[in-house]
Amino acid sequence: MNFFEKIFGGSELPKQPDIRFGRYSDIYHTASQDEAFDRAVRDFEDEKYLSAYRAFFYYLQNEEEGNVRVWDEGGEVRFELLQGSKKVVGYGNEKKLHAEAKVARANKLKASFMRRLLDENHELKYSRFTLNDDDEITIVFDTYTIDGSPFKLYAALKELATHADKQDDILIDEFKPLKQIERNVKREIPEQEKEIKYRYIVSQIQAAFDEIDKGKLNIAKYPVAITYLLLYLCYKLDYLTKPEGYMMEALERIHRLAFAQDGKNAAQKNQVLRKEFQKLLDRPKEKFFAEMYEVRATFGITAPIDHQKVGLIIEQELANMKWYQEQGHKTIALAIPGFIAGRCLFYFAVPKPDKELFHFLLEILEADYFRQLGFHVYNNNGKLDQRGIKRRIREIADRCETCHPNLSPNLKKLNFNSLPEFAESYCWMIKELDLTGN
Repeated sequence: MNFFEKIFGGSELPKQPDIRFGRYSDIYHTASQDEAFDRAVRDFEDEKYLSAYRAFFYYLQNEEEGNVRVWDEGGEVRFELLQGSKKVVGYGNEKKLHAEAKVARANKLKASFMRRLLDENHELKYSRFTLNDDDEITIVFDTYTIDGSPFKLYAALKELATHADKQDDILIDEFKPLKQIERNVKREIPEQEKEIKYRYIVSQIQAAFDEIDKGKLNIAKYPVAITYLLLYLCYKLDYLTKPEGYMMEALERIHRLAFAQDGKNAAQKNQVLRKEFQKLLDRPKEKFFAEMYEVRATFGITAPIDHQKVGLIIEQELANMKWYQEQGHKTIALAIPGFIAGRCLFYFAVPKPDKELFHFLLEILEADYFRQLGFHVYNNNGKLDQRGIKRRIREIADRCETCHPNLSPNLKKLNFNSLPEFAESYCWMIKELDLTGN
């Protein structure tokens, strides 16, 4: 510890609550995991199928998640893996591999939800929804061993697991005869935390509506500004409240509608997006609470991109911020760096330094929310903690240094004159990072 650190409190960062944010990604593999996948491929090609299965499931294991269990029994490789609230179970032997996950129990068989499952089956490539003898909706995947390469297994099990996890809450919310079954939860969220998240969801949607209806900006003349506002709202609600079930699907639908090639102009799309957010506002509070819980995961659903692509997104979008900032439209100006961070965290699996730095930006932009959750914050009503922010950025760089030895954020580029100026300079700092050498 140097002289100044002794005077100003040392370099240790404040202890923060153990609350998870954002979507799980499985791209951050260890070297031993990557070697296990290569070994699985070699063993499969050499027809050492059971050995290939063991190596494959080791590849999927994440020690922090505790997401995969594998054991030998009766000459077979048995496995369990967790994806959200669902558990996938199965076995592999010298002839075949079988996997399944129970989704929901049907008290009565209704044509409505059975028709929905038939439609879902048409979209699936490897797995299928079925009803077992106990009237439980189950999603199943089978393959002959000789046709079950590690590449196919990864794609098939990911499809099965992610669809099982997504459909349980959605189906139960929509169809009354269906009931919850085999819910696997890593952490039940306390009622106080649920209340904070619910109030944040409602207040942020309403604040966006108020900006549209009562703000100074001529929204008919500048509809793209409102698109930035609504998409930042979508992405931050997804990342910061980490919803399951109906709300998660609603936010994904908002994203899809915003980027759909449907012939609608920006103003028309904004109306569509607003209606989708209104549906969330109209939901009963208890519906939100029922979908708030923390889970383990095995497969990520975001597409990996490199730092160069992240830099391109920053360069393309940040240029649109300047005019709104100069004209005093602070909320819109801040929505653009928020949109950049949110989109990268929602839709992509970005390199770890980018992910951690974007998360920190949201901590600063949404400081009131983080304060309510019990976090130490670096933004007190627009007054930025310069020393604390720089120390936190250095800490992120130090943790990522092993994989990115050339990572050296240029803190001199940061502009602390105002929150919009800081957010803009912070994004440029991220763009200029050197992530080579890993």
